[in-house]
Amino acid sequence: MQLNFIFAIKNMTKKIPHTFVIIFSIIVVAAILTWIVPAGEFNRTQKLLPDGSTKTIIQKDSFHKTEQVPQTWQIFTSIIEGFIAQANIIVFILVIGGAFWILNSTKAIDIGIYSFIKRTKKLESNKLLARIGVDNVIMILIMTLFSSFGAIFGMSEETIAFVIIIVPLAISMGYDSIVGISLVYVAAHIGFAGAILNPFTIGIAQGLSDLPLFSGWEYRFFCWLIINIIGFAFILFYAKKIKKNPRKSLTYEIDEYWRNLHSENELKIEYRNTQISWIILAISSIILLIFSIYFPKSSLKVGNSVFELPAVPIASALYFLISIFTLKKSVHFYILNILAFTIIFLIIGVMGYGWYVTEIAGLFFAMGIIAGIAAGYSANNITKLFIEGCKDIFTAAFVVAIAGGIIVILTNGKILDSIMYYLSSTLKNVNKESSVGLMYGIQTLLNIIIPSGSAKAALTMPIMAPFSDLIGVARQTTVLAFQFGDGFTNMITPTSGVLIGCLGIARIPYNLWFKYIWKLILILVILGFLLLLPTLYLNFNGF
Repeated sequence: MQLNFIFAIKNMTKKIPHTFVIIFSIIVVAAILTWIVPAGEFNRTQKLLPDGSTKTIIQKDSFHKTEQVPQTWQIFTSIIEGFIAQANIIVFILVIGGAFWILNSTKAIDIGIYSFIKRTKKLESNKLLARIGVDNVIMILIMTLFSSFGAIFGMSEETIAFVIIIVPLAISMGYDSIVGISLVYVAAHIGFAGAILNPFTIGIAQGLSDLPLFSGWEYRFFCWLIINIIGFAFILFYAKKIKKNPRKSLTYEIDEYWRNLHSENELKIEYRNTQISWIILAISSIILLIFSIYFPKSSLKVGNSVFELPAVPIASALYFLISIFTLKKSVHFYILNILAFTIIFLIIGVMGYGWYVTEIAGLFFAMGIIAGIAAGYSANNITKLFIEGCKDIFTAAFVVAIAGGIIVILTNGKILDSIMYYLSSTLKNVNKESSVGLMYGIQTLLNIIIPSGSAKAALTMPIMAPFSDLIGVARQTTVLAFQFGDGFTNMITPTSGVLIGCLGIARIPYNLWFKYIWKLILILVILGFLLLLPTLYLNFNGF
């Protein structure tokens, strides 16, 4: 019976197209559309936003037809252009892969997972936690953390770095890689969709709609809570099913990679110390001391609020004190401490200094090198491990380039603006409820071909905001429709470099991910529309 099941899974897998095949097929369809959809474009201009920055927006009633630019052999060159356009994400993935390969070789993550599982089992003696489920509490805390990051400062690309940590943890807890991705990527994007203060979506959309920055946050906070409850419940229900019977996992065979990579057997790990690790602690502490002097206070932005805190000095002092404690136990715990403070400095960098993938990649690159030196590796060995990690993760990086080719074809074929224009034209001569539903539907559909929230805001809000005035719908409602439409389908669209990157790192084929996530997306899309309706009838603050 068991063998028959395994053979059935293998046969099914052989019949399912490879992720590369699926995405390339979409490129071909996009190229065909450039022959069918009339070419056109909007005129664009620069607009000053409330924060002092400028954004390229389209001019009202400026759409005009242009000469058709049908795409033919460009389906092949689009992949190269996609590689260039998505270069920052691709390099980010490669650096993350290389850095974590070095980290994995030290067995520090194995020890971290083993220690975590050991401690959680002790918590099961607590009757209240045992009744709720220790694993459930842990997963809810992890998801709430990442959802908060998505809602407050728009965490998206940063989730790529966490997938490689949380996926093996989830598998070690008796779940699968899909649960691991859900705890990080899905949770962050549920928060992203229910954004409270996200500057990349709410901030830009409200700025383009001439609304006070982050106004209406009270109702958005309510929406965020409801979306979290529904989304978390879906993930926990799936996790419970996998925990009960691991073979029901869509990725049971694929997850063998992770089961082999991270062993929980404590006997295979030699707890040790290295002299060089103490030297690394001393050097890194001196460097952080210098940074603390140069950056005594950081302006951490949370929505429209700015908090002046001595973030760098506090983090540096904690790093020094905790490092001494962890080094006395083992170099493995010190390396885990390096990882933990890499994440802390990542948060400080993103919230206080506007870091993006380039700075974050550099931070993790430094982490990998420091971890390798602390473990006593030679320069040649660190280089070798880094290259091996890049090779291992290359498929994930390359599939991002292929996905980028879809946008290249639509843009070069001059039909991206046409699609927007014809979709927006459907809003005329309908009632308020239908108009809001159509706005929401348009934003949802557009997110499949324009996964960038800021780019879509610049394209749609100059049209949607004035139109909402004509039909008696609050501009804040239009922003909310954009927010939901931009957020939910991020978790399913094959044009999203972040999604494809995360799936590649977790080794989850897109077709299996689609099979898992489509039900949640459908639920969230319907929920989003229901949450839009009260804004038409009730007077919420900011609406």
